[in-house]
Amino acid sequence: MFKFLAKRPLTALALAGAFSLAPAQAAEDPIRIGAIYIMSGSAANYGKFAQQGMQLAINEINASGGVLGRQLAMQLEDGQGKAAVAIQAARKLVYQDKADVLMGLDSSGVAQGLAPVLPELGKPFIITHAATPDVTGKLCNAYTYRVSVNVHQNMSGAAEIAAKTGAKKWTTIGPDYAFGHQSWEFFSKYLKEKMPDAELMSETAFPRFGAEDFTPFINGVMENKPDGVLISLWGGDLVNFVRQANSRGFFKQGFQVLLTVGAATEVLSSLGEQMPEGVWLGTRYWYGAHDNDLNKKFVADYKQAYGTPPSYNAEGAYVAVHAFKAAIEKAGNTDGKAVAEALSGLSIEAPTGTLTLRKGDNQALIGPTWGRTGAMNTEDKIRSLTEVQFFDGEKITPPVDPACKL
Repeated sequence: MFKFLAKRPLTALALAGAFSLAPAQAAEDPIRIGAIYIMSGSAANYGKFAQQGMQLAINEINASGGVLGRQLAMQLEDGQGKAAVAIQAARKLVYQDKADVLMGLDSSGVAQGLAPVLPELGKPFIITHAATPDVTGKLCNAYTYRVSVNVHQNMSGAAEIAAKTGAKKWTTIGPDYAFGHQSWEFFSKYLKEKMPDAELMSETAFPRFGAEDFTPFINGVMENKPDGVLISLWGGDLVNFVRQANSRGFFKQGFQVLLTVGAATEVLSSLGEQMPEGVWLGTRYWYGAHDNDLNKKFVADYKQAYGTPPSYNAEGAYVAVHAFKAAIEKAGNTDGKAVAEALSGLSIEAPTGTLTLRKGDNQALIGPTWGRTGAMNTEDKIRSLTEVQFFDGEKITPPVDPACKL
């Protein structure tokens, strides 16, 4: 009797338990954010700062109850600055690690390679650093978004700065891949629009990404005697370049120098006083340029957590996590297609102010910040920025590329 009674009630209870516990167990599973950044080599600091920005946002959100009652969790992969590696990492994150959403990318070349693969993965990807216009242009798709400044936006600002300097004859030194070449291409376009008599020199320099010796390129520019030089080197390459340029007297030649992403705190922290004064630096975000409560809190919390001011890569990663939170809540679930659709046209509050992902191409309407290097900031141990100019994304972003068909 006991055996008979035990079988039937327990079976019923087991079935009831399976149905009643499944939703609770599902609700307890974290929402997984898969990220791909450069975590090794000369640009590894960029990945480190992005990881910290992500973690700060995740900690904030989890402490306030998570998203749809679930906690957020991060899975980070090293893209190594290589498209093939990043594609493999994205597939691993989706198929093996069960990531609900994806973010990252430091290299424009990697972004060009990965973006066309994203629709097959069916998960929205927010780019927080890579700046090639192609991923929100001719390579755009319904799963690729960007919350950071692209080359069009940054070079429009750079051209305005350059035109105001009065320098007419310009050349460039940039990495020999999409970012370097597109930076010069769009800078040339916008400078000619603002300054028709500007001379764009045919003598340009595009060292390979990761080059160690920039002396031949430094010497070549000095011999050609330009009025201005646009430099789009970044990361460890930019640090090495500045040190070698200092030893050659490059910054004492009298020409205007614009470092397109020179105000990355990763670079400024590495260089300290070796970054010369009077040089124009661009950045996607400058922690001292935005007088709003959210930015003040973000900067204070970041400094408290990590002992350094946030870089633009940290801010971009922080914003992407919050954008996913808003999109998932808007969608009401973590279905990839639903979250991607919720990101389209989404506006959120960011440290830079209200940020909108434009419906036509999924590009954030955001402008760069430019400033000239001044005295050392003794508290933060980096060069201060003077004559800071923040460009309005609504005004500086060009229309949707006709090649983008969402």
